[in-house]
Amino acid sequence: MHLTRPLQISRRGMLKAAGVAAGATALGVTAAPSTSAASTAGYAHPGLLHTRADLDRMAAKVKAGAAPYTAGYARLTANGRAQSGWTPRPQATVYRGSGSPENYALLYKDLAAAYQNGLRYHVGGDTAHADTAVAILNAWSGTLTSLAGSADRFLAAGLYGYQAANAAELVRDRPDFERERFQKMLRTVFSPLSESFLVSHNGAVITNYWTNWDLTAMACVLATGIFCDDSAKVEQAVEYFRHGAGLGSVKNAIPVVHEDGLAEWLEAGRDQGHALLGVGLMGTVCEMAWNQGIDLYGYDDSRFLKGAQYVAKWCMGGKVAYTANTRRKGAVNGWSGSETASAAAGVDPAMTRPIWAMIANHYTKRRGLSAPYLTQIAAKAAPEGGGGDYGPNSGGYDQLGFGTLAFTRDRVTVASGGSAAPSASASASASATASEPSGTPSVRAGGDKNGRSRDLAATGSTEVVGWTAATGITALAGGLLLLRRRNRGSAGS
Repeated sequence: MHLTRPLQISRRGMLKAAGVAAGATALGVTAAPSTSAASTAGYAHPGLLHTRADLDRMAAKVKAGAAPYTAGYARLTANGRAQSGWTPRPQATVYRGSGSPENYALLYKDLAAAYQNGLRYHVGGDTAHADTAVAILNAWSGTLTSLAGSADRFLAAGLYGYQAANAAELVRDRPDFERERFQKMLRTVFSPLSESFLVSHNGAVITNYWTNWDLTAMACVLATGIFCDDSAKVEQAVEYFRHGAGLGSVKNAIPVVHEDGLAEWLEAGRDQGHALLGVGLMGTVCEMAWNQGIDLYGYDDSRFLKGAQYVAKWCMGGKVAYTANTRRKGAVNGWSGSETASAAAGVDPAMTRPIWAMIANHYTKRRGLSAPYLTQIAAKAAPEGGGGDYGPNSGGYDQLGFGTLAFTRDRVTVASGGSAAPSASASASASATASEPSGTPSVRAGGDKNGRSRDLAATGSTEVVGWTAATGITALAGGLLLLRRRNRGSAGS
């Protein structure tokens, strides 16, 4: 038995940002606020994926030799990008996509090195790693002026924008870090493409792009807003997560909640790799928002928990329900078509991504909820590595990783009748007003009636190797996150 509802996308979803509202466009969202309309607010720093308390916890646990932190830290120190002295290779223009001299690998590898060195500095204390992270980030902010290529340039903006902000957050107060210049780069190179994508979807019909495209854009806009203390950007991302018309908003990404407490992930009908990417990105958005006092993890009765549980069960070879859906694709006033997903795709139980520790620890440790599939898959993936540990191509760098080190946490004790809540020294929460789009979508690359490409893409990469799981990863003795299960009803699972 399962509950279903019509799988269709609202054509008039409203996007409200910084109090700026306008009539809905044909694409289902309003225009993003102008720079002049953007207000600023003081956000908690560090406050993207890691707070000061998180960084202090990692350092203390590793110093004390506590498991599984030591195993997670060993994965970090063994990564070739986490070594001090990494030499950056900044470019004025980064290209991603067909029809251009692709060089985006230089960017994602340098960002992985900056993040890993920054994290290693906070945990181990060696300033040489901070110096390396700063040198990498300063080199790019002093050189990069644009992102170009096919539609994949939007993926580059989203993925590398949120990663750049997170790497920079780790060294934002270092005296030699060019913070204002870096903020300018985020605001003028990365975030504008992501903001534009959430508004116009590259001129495509609203369901043309799969879930992960919206999620990359949301992650970039949210991270930029927090790093730059720009509440308009934060609100745009949060409001889109809740009510956006595209496939990345939570109710379109997770369109059907079943009676067993699991909720199907839309891209499970596409393939395993992209479903993992989407879950990781949604977790990233939720974690960054949580650290600023905004609870997206718990939004709509913890809908993300139900979707993540579904994907975890499916990826471990479990049988899951899937509601057939047909999604429109194509360009507005141009070529059009449709695509139907009728069942969950096949999976390789060995495929893994460094996404599970963050999500499992939130729901089971912070919230005290039962999440057995998340618990099992997190243990299976531990200790999690990061960029460079999951294949040599871009797919192996889509997550910053090292969740075993960064997100393993002690259980929070919640008073009877209470619940854990996000907190931040300062935050700007987005309103929850807007139309409630129902669920779903469609897509794939295509062209006009004469077969010419319209620069629309269904996937950012065809790199098979990038989706291949790392080998040789074993669960820690006794497992990770073997948690006492609580009332099933409280978690909806």
